[in-house]
Amino acid sequence: MSGLGAANSDASAGPAKAEDGQETASRKMKIIVSGGHPGDPEYGCGGTVARMTALGHEVVLLYLNNGAWPPTPAPVRVKEAAKACEILKARPAYAGQINGHAIVDNAHYDDFQKIIDKENPDAVLTQWPIDNHPDHRATFNLTYNAWRKLGKKFALYYYEVSDGEDTLQYSPNRYIDITDSEPLKRRACYSHASQSPDMFYALQTAVAKFRGIESGYKQAEAFVWQLESPYDIFSGNKIVTP
Repeated sequence: MSGLGAANSDASAGPAKAEDGQETASRKMKIIVSGGHPGDPEYGCGGTVARMTALGHEVVLLYLNNGAWPPTPAPVRVKEAAKACEILKARPAYAGQINGHAIVDNAHYDDFQKIIDKENPDAVLTQWPIDNHPDHRATFNLTYNAWRKLGKKFALYYYEVSDGEDTLQYSPNRYIDITDSEPLKRRACYSHASQSPDMFYALQTAVAKFRGIESGYKQAEAFVWQLESPYDIFSGNKIVTP
């Protein structure tokens, strides 16, 4: 497995190397990937999730809602998400909101913060705030508020999905090589069979190839690292554990 890539970062903080040259982590981390709907974390950073779980880190895909939308009922979407998480070796979790009707108010800020606090993550990856889908914007707002209210104690990153249709004006500063893990990402995304994966995965593949051109990989996922995070888990072309 090739190294994780990061722009403008300190390589001296990287983990030890195994005898076979692959990365090893000095300790296991917990990472939450929050997304508006089942499929958002998988499309935005499924390759990175596969990389992390292969190294033994715990990853939780936290969906704002269960994705139910006529004609597809909730049980179908939840079953698809469970299959995707099984492929990525991640754990699904739900914030209990309703697809297309995201609420951002004091009560929902508190509820979402409690979920994050209980999980006690080392890092959270969430959606970029400039986005055409209100559920994606709500996910950002709820996650960012939890990060601030919990004392900025975990690293915070933003990911992109369906650029141009959803994510807009995105300028990443971290790049993760997903060349080897892309087949797992593809399988996870295609597990969401009710959501036209042929159309949406083609767009996300175009994004991954472009990010690869930017970063020097065949395919890459790109992130924005939030300033004032206490550390950077994607640093120095390696996985860094805090």
